[in-house]
Amino acid sequence: MKGNPLTLIGPELKAGDAAPDFSVVDSGLKPVNLAGTGNGVRIISVVPSLDTPVCDMQTKKFNEEAAALPGVDILTVSMDLPFAQTRWCGAFAVDKIKMLSDHREGSFGSNYGTLIKDLRIESRAIFVLDKNNVIRHAEYVKEVTEHPNYEAALAAARGATAA
Repeated sequence: MKGNPLTLIGPELKAGDAAPDFSVVDSGLKPVNLAGTGNGVRIISVVPSLDTPVCDMQTKKFNEEAAALPGVDILTVSMDLPFAQTRWCGAFAVDKIKMLSDHREGSFGSNYGTLIKDLRIESRAIFVLDKNNVIRHAEYVKEVTEHPNYEAALAAARGATAA
């Protein structure tokens, strides 16, 4: 972060890997696992905290793109409490994506290699899963304060829906 190295917990996943299971909670504090995210194409946008500029822009970008991606569910995972996620979504009219909180167990982060050990927040990453829960695209953003490659993720999602 800002040139300082951080330790990530978990594997570095790549395209072709099976998507690992996880346990997070939704805005109603209900548990959600991989199966609970559906059986279609999914973009999982991972952000450190919605209350930071790049995370804010990343989440708004995917909310805007959601309308142009029929058949694709977009999920945002962060360590933010579900209450904070709900407040943030309401403040910015973000209503086309599903927010998931990893605050309880950190299992998404440890299973997807995005949990920053030093800070117990998520690193910035994007995963595209196909209907068979195979990772079609994985990007771990090397500098947490930089944006991911949105076009690569969107193209992978479009490709997965066409397959």
